This record gives sequence, structure tokens and C-alpha cells, in this order.
Amino acid sequence: MSAAAIELRDVSFGYGRAAVIHGVSFAVERGGFVGIIGPNGSGKSTLLRLMSGYLRAWQGQMLVDGAAIERYGRRELGRLIGVVPQETAVSFPFSVTEMVLFGRTPHVGGFGFERGADLDAAQRAMARTDTADLARRPITELSGGERQRVILARALAQEPSILLLDEPAAFLDIRHEVEMYDLLRDLQREGMTIVSVLHDLNIAALYCERLLLLHEGRVARVGTPGEVIDYPTLTEVYGTEVYVAMNDITGSLNVLPLSREHREQLRRRFPGRPER
Repeated sequence: MSAAAIELRDVSFGYGRAAVIHGVSFAVERGGFVGIIGPNGSGKSTLLRLMSGYLRAWQGQMLVDGAAIERYGRRELGRLIGVVPQETAVSFPFSVTEMVLFGRTPHVGGFGFERGADLDAAQRAMARTDTADLARRPITELSGGERQRVILARALAQEPSILLLDEPAAFLDIRHEVEMYDLLRDLQREGMTIVSVLHDLNIAALYCERLLLLHEGRVARVGTPGEVIDYPTLTEVYGTEVYVAMNDITGSLNVLPLSREHREQLRRRFPGRPER
């Protein structure tokens, strides 16, 4: 069996006739914490949907635990992979407990009734995501950040071995963003495989063991944060000047975008530097 939890082999995909992902090959080791980064429109969310099985590749192979993803039924795949999408539209006022229990769908019996074990799993998931005090609240009345934590709880209630997240902290304040990624790192240390799309390069450098940098649907670089996050690479891929330095407290890299004024100062100080 493959050592990888998820493996992409020369995967391409597009919408209509327009290709979005071009020949991506990449492996996510079991128990790893991988971040997918890149500019807007680089294919990050599409790649995550391919990994989840929601989309099927035009060409290439997508393997989950060493088997082609097409070999899995939906319920079986749901026991393996939990997904936290970028946004979740909910119009019916389900309670938070009901929403989290939807994560137990791959596990419930043929009659679709939850058992005590399902409620226990939901309660554990709510406790870990700090949403237990919201249990009776309608999800339609929650803030964007509260709702996102509930959706994470729903995914954890599935008890998956692989967790895929698409910008999970997009609606969270600083405290809850750090708490979410602390939780994800705890889950990874307990054996779960984590793959997250991120825009925040500082969070990516702080928490992820490996990074996949996409540019126009292609792999620009893969490696540790130290191998991926550097001035020449980010300036080329993102098309703007950045400052990259080591954080003395965390020991991880920090990335600071430079304003137009600071870019002009750089060009005056280093006249031979190419413009972006």
C-alpha cells in the first residue's frame, strides 16, 4: 500500500474547455500537515475539491490510501475524508447539534437514525471546536466565525483520517484563527492527515510541515516552509515585492507585503532591481 494518504499523479482538470489544473503531481504523507498556497485564481480550491472526490480529474490519477478514488463509494469516502469548505450556505434554521450530527451520515445505519455513539461523537467535536455552548442555537443566527467552527465540528464528527480545509479561518478573528490551527496541529499529532488551503503565509509557515505553492494551476514549488517561502519565489509568483524574515520568537518565517511607497524606496536604494 502507498505510504501516502493522498497522491496526485499528473492530474489535470478544468471547467468547460478551460483548463485550471495542469499536470499536478504531489503526495500527502499520512499524518502530515500540508498547506496549499498561491495567488487568487491559481487553482487551490479546485485542487482541494479534486482531493475530496467532489470533482473528477480530466486526466491523471488520484489515489486515497493507495487506491484510485473512483473505487470508493460516497459513504466509504465520507468515513475517510472530512471537508471544511470555504463557505457553507444554510437556509434552514437547523440547530448547531443537528448540523454537527450531519457529519455522522457516513456512519448511521440503513434507517438513518443516530445512535448514542453518534451523539457522543458530535458532542466531542463540539467540545474540541468550542461550540458546545452554541448547541441549541439555530445556525442561521450565528456569525460567520461561529458558523465556520460549527462546520469544522461537523467534519470532525465524521471521525475521518484525512481532513481537507479550504481557508478555514477566513471568517475568524485572530484568537479563533490561532485556536483553530492549534487544534488542527493537535489533530495531526494524534494521527490525522491535514491539508489546508491558506492565504495567510505567516500561518502557513508557522503550522504547516510542507507547502505546495501553485501558480496558474501548476506546481511552482513544493517543500518545507523554508524551501518554499523566500523572496525570489514569492515575488515572482505573487507579482509583488515582499519582505521575508525569521521570527525570533517562533523560529518560523514571516512575510510582509510592501506598500507602493516601500517598493519605490527599494528601487531607489537598489536601482538594478527589476520592477514588479
